Amino acid sequence: MALLQFISAGLPKVAIPTTIHSDHLIVAEHGDEADVMNAKEQHREVYDFLSSASRRYGIGYWKAGSGIIHTIILENYAFPGGLIIGTDSHSPNAGGLGMLGIGVGGSDAVDAMAGMPWELQCPKVIGVCLTGRLQGWASSKGDSSALHSRCRRFADRCRHHSEACWHTHCIRWQWRIIEFHGPGVQTLNATAMATVCNMSAEVGSTSCIFPFTDATARYLAATDRSFIADAARQNSNLVIADEGSEQHYDDVIHIDLDTLEPHINGPFTPDLSHPLSRFSADISQSSWPQQISQAMVGSCTNSSYEDLKKVVNLVREAEAVGLKPKVPMLITAGSEKIQATVAREGILRELEAAGATMLGTSCGPCVGQWNRAGADKHEPNSVISSYNRNFVGRHDGNPATHSFVTSPEIVTAFAYSGDLNFNPTCDTLTTPSGQPFRFSLPHAEELPLSFAKGDTHYQGPPRDGSSVVVMVSPTSERLQLLQPFAAWTQGNADDMAVLVKVRGKCTTDHISPAGPWYNYRGHLENISNNLLTAAENDFLASSPRVSRGHAIDQVAGTVESIPQVAKTYKKAGIRWCIIGDTNYNEGSSREHAALEPRFLGGVAVIARSFARIHETNLKKQGMLALTFSDAKLYDDIGADDRISVLGVEDMEPGAPLRMRVKKRDGKVWESWLEHTYQEGQVPWLMSGSALNYVKSQRLR
Repeated sequence: MALLQFISAGLPKVAIPTTIHSDHLIVAEHGDEADVMNAKEQHREVYDFLSSASRRYGIGYWKAGSGIIHTIILENYAFPGGLIIGTDSHSPNAGGLGMLGIGVGGSDAVDAMAGMPWELQCPKVIGVCLTGRLQGWASSKGDSSALHSRCRRFADRCRHHSEACWHTHCIRWQWRIIEFHGPGVQTLNATAMATVCNMSAEVGSTSCIFPFTDATARYLAATDRSFIADAARQNSNLVIADEGSEQHYDDVIHIDLDTLEPHINGPFTPDLSHPLSRFSADISQSSWPQQISQAMVGSCTNSSYEDLKKVVNLVREAEAVGLKPKVPMLITAGSEKIQATVAREGILRELEAAGATMLGTSCGPCVGQWNRAGADKHEPNSVISSYNRNFVGRHDGNPATHSFVTSPEIVTAFAYSGDLNFNPTCDTLTTPSGQPFRFSLPHAEELPLSFAKGDTHYQGPPRDGSSVVVMVSPTSERLQLLQPFAAWTQGNADDMAVLVKVRGKCTTDHISPAGPWYNYRGHLENISNNLLTAAENDFLASSPRVSRGHAIDQVAGTVESIPQVAKTYKKAGIRWCIIGDTNYNEGSSREHAALEPRFLGGVAVIARSFARIHETNLKKQGMLALTFSDAKLYDDIGADDRISVLGVEDMEPGAPLRMRVKKRDGKVWESWLEHTYQEGQVPWLMSGSALNYVKSQRLR
């Protein structure tokens, strides 16, 4: 979608180094080679488009099978002191090498690609001081989970100072960068630091970063970039924390790694955290299925060489006493470089011999690309993984799948127990000979002696691609060139119908579900048919069977799917808005969640609060992103109300807008709505979208 937007801007080539990564379209089903081959055949049209557009506009293209974007970035592009933006919310992964990585929507990326300034509200900086060293089964994944736990404690302090910081589920660190420092940092390796930074997206932070360390230098050397490590040493004052920096952070959190125990997060949200010592008790006090149906190791944050080496060492121990996994295991290497290395060392063969299925180096089940047999039956079950997200239906489309997140080594131990009521730090398994068996403490080398080269699956940009024809068929169901959105007109926000009042947790996967819908991410008209189909409509709360994904058609008086009602309103010329709950659209940077309501005739989203990236995405697409001055007003909005937002044409930064609500009986009440539009963002709205404004400035 970012490419389609860039194409519509009419520019000859990108202004800055840009790469495309095709890691989301490989469906996990049969295993590595078969799944990649299936993807290349099934998505040939999309891959041809990505390849031709990359050559046309001077962009590097990492083809299917090359690896997951964040691992590719870490291995090839991340360096201390750099700044990178990526159209994926886990772009902070680059912070493991001291690079500030920030997740953005496609429109933000297009601004940068076009040579325009990329803007971000200046974030506060939270210092996290690490002391001690990880012990036993504790891992960098546990460090991330501990951060989630500290978030909730930090929330109690935060909400007394600023309600904007407080959310129903836990503190969301919007507009905050997390900067790690302290002696404990020196005990972590580079991929462990990357894991922590990657998971910072799950607390809503803008980004996360570690300083340059000896481990950073070792990783750079192992990935053929010693010259960068040398440059960082010569300029270390730029890439390590300044002396006395603690007094300058907006807040400081202390974590003692010596006392950190493993954590397991879930189900249904990454911010529900359980220390391993209490997990069994939490299981017994819940209705969560205790038996595990699937164990999965991988994702962009837990698929390093060290991760897979820890896994195989545990597998070797179990194999030596005759134990086999009690549940199916799926394992993903983060990149072709890692995959080739573990294959060369025989690790791949050992894992497969133990019964594990090696998937292609892609996102797979972590982003819903998993053709799981029986998932359509919606039977309650529990899975455990080292992935970074576990929202409802995230992996397999089954809303009854209880997904738990932890480290690769704990996932492996659970695969051999088959039961969530298990603690590998103290519990034993019974071998075929009847003897008790307990896993040793996980261990592995940080890096291989050398990485295998493998097949990079990389297409570099030509020196001149001006003659390349971008491949988009006018009859395609997968790809569609974009038409500009209409500019703002006087009274555009008057007398809006309320399409839906979203209740409770609403992530990107609720607004624009993934899975099979990935097929239409390049076709705005088709993918708009999934708008809010997984969201709960408060107006239909008394009818649970239809509350998810349905709305009341105020014209016909019937209940239809939300996208169908939106189409009906658009055809009838009825402008409409969405009412959102707290932290509306947390999760990924998927800008379809903003493009779809705009395409279907939406004018505004009025919420209790927004997730950072989505709020920006709405602004970029020319939609009003507004919040209630009093969050309790959410409860007062009725299904048949008509809402007007007054004074939009004269909007000024920092000045609230007036909301007028007209009830069906003619009664009217008013209140204030807040917004975060800056002076340079108001023209986006008036022009119809940020891209329209960029084009007008380029033409001027």
